[in-house]
Order: sequence, then structure tokens, then C-alpha cells
Amino acid sequence: MLSDKVSYLKGLMDGLDISDATKEGRILRVIADILEEMAGSIEDVAEEVDEGVELVDIIDKDLDDVEEDLYDFDEDVTEGLEEKLSPAEKDDPDLVTDADYDDFDEEQMYECCCTNCGNTICISESIVKEGSMKCPNCNALLEFNYVEDDDEADK
Repeated sequence: MLSDKVSYLKGLMDGLDISDATKEGRILRVIADILEEMAGSIEDVAEEVDEGVELVDIIDKDLDDVEEDLYDFDEDVTEGLEEKLSPAEKDDPDLVTDADYDDFDEEQMYECCCTNCGNTICISESIVKEGSMKCPNCNALLEFNYVEDDDEADK
């Protein structure tokens, strides 16, 4: 470590009988003291950086878990849906599938509980504004009452 090297340098200076009585000796002692202080500071910063990296890794892992839970929810809602639909239902413009979720990234998302089957689904603000949609699980009509806040309308 850096502090070990500075200690070695100070030991060499002591072994060479560099005296503080001379101008050169005083300068070398001051330089060695400054190096020792700098080495300690650098080691402290390196230790804090290592701790910060560990914390970021923990947060990153936790965020991965949260993302997995959120995005797996989308897959759970629509999993197997395509196989269960008739050709006419597949052409339904109101049907929400996995591909549709990509369009919702920048929209406000809401959870809705189907009154018919009881399943919770995730829907975008644009669908809520439309006023209704069919439940992707049981095909029941879900209706929404959307009232836009005056503050949001001004934006």
C-alpha cells in the first residue's frame, strides 16, 4: 500500500541519519510528512469508493429484481392470450398484447381490477381516457371515468 511505501521512505531517511538541523533535512522531513498525509487521505478515499461501489451493486441488484417483478407482470397478464383468441378477437383494435406495452413506456400507467374475473391488469392513461376496453383475461367490458385535472390540462 501507499502508506507502507511512505513508511519505508521515512525509515530510509532515519537510517541515513538525515538530520533536521540542515535545511535539506528539514525539507525532506516535511516532504515525507506530506507524503504520509496524502497516502492516508488517498487510502481513505479508496475505501469510501469501494464501499460506494458495493452499495451501488446492491441497489442495482435490487432494481433488477423490481424491474423483473414489474415487467413479468406484463407477461403474466398476456401469457397464453394469443392462443386463446379467435381470429376475430385477434383483430380487435382494443385488445392489449405484449407488443402494445412498448408504446406505454412514457405514459402514466394504472392498475385496474376486472369486476368480472377479479384479475388485476395494468393499463395506460390513453386507454383510461378512451373510457373502456375489454378485459384481456375474460373479455368483459371494462369502463373508466377519467376526469382530467385542470393543472394537467394547462400543460
